[in-house]
Amino acid sequence: MAHAGDNPDVGAGKCQIIKFCVEAGAGDETDGSSGQAGGSQGGRNSGGTTVECKYTKVDPKPPAEFPAWNGADPKKNDLYFYGCTNNGQDQPDGFVVVPEGQPPVPQVNPRELAQRAVDSMTLLGPDIASPRTAGKYTVGVPMWMWVNQSATTYGPNSASASAGGTTVTATAKVSKIVWSMGDGASVTCNGPGTPYTSSEGMAQSPTCGHVYSTTSANAQNGKFPVTATSTWTINWQGGGQAGQLTEVRQTNVQVAVGEVQVVR
Repeated sequence: MAHAGDNPDVGAGKCQIIKFCVEAGAGDETDGSSGQAGGSQGGRNSGGTTVECKYTKVDPKPPAEFPAWNGADPKKNDLYFYGCTNNGQDQPDGFVVVPEGQPPVPQVNPRELAQRAVDSMTLLGPDIASPRTAGKYTVGVPMWMWVNQSATTYGPNSASASAGGTTVTATAKVSKIVWSMGDGASVTCNGPGTPYTSSEGMAQSPTCGHVYSTTSANAQNGKFPVTATSTWTINWQGGGQAGQLTEVRQTNVQVAVGEVQVVR
């Protein structure tokens, strides 16, 4: 495929070295696909995504040896130059061959549709069940960490986006949560964690836990700032393609850690 970079004046209505001109007449321009998706929450892009494409008919037709024909017969086909913008940013452009007299089919990037599907989801940071801001925690006593699970805070969460006859479906789920404990330690948990029950006594969590070795007395406000960062893994497919995207969200909580006071 030939690209606009091979012919810098294409689309400007100027004759080219290859001896043809592109006229941007109103009757020759065809609007391609466009769409908007709602913003996501939790620290990524809060605005929507808009992809707009425009097709400009190449007239007169370039000679048969012009690379953009890619072997197609100029007598039976038309050649269009297309270019797209995503929120005002130029996207890759090039040429498309269509049967003579027929409008061009919008060139849709399935990965762009996948991102639009993700942007329409409400992917949030972890819904922390433990540790709690109002909780009381002690040096040397195992802390169990876990999160509540829902479509928006853990997944799975699915959405689709369509344009130009192409539909892409994306499914998002949290693949890991990294806990920054505020005392310099970091704990990576590959699941939501295990809820604590009193029958566990002083046992450590089998899936996601931490043991503080110092109190939070010297921390700001007397509490450790704990941050739980979730990584959303999104698998998508559609338009004859498939792939994977990643989103990151965070939730913060303040945790007070004290010492057991021995009374004599």
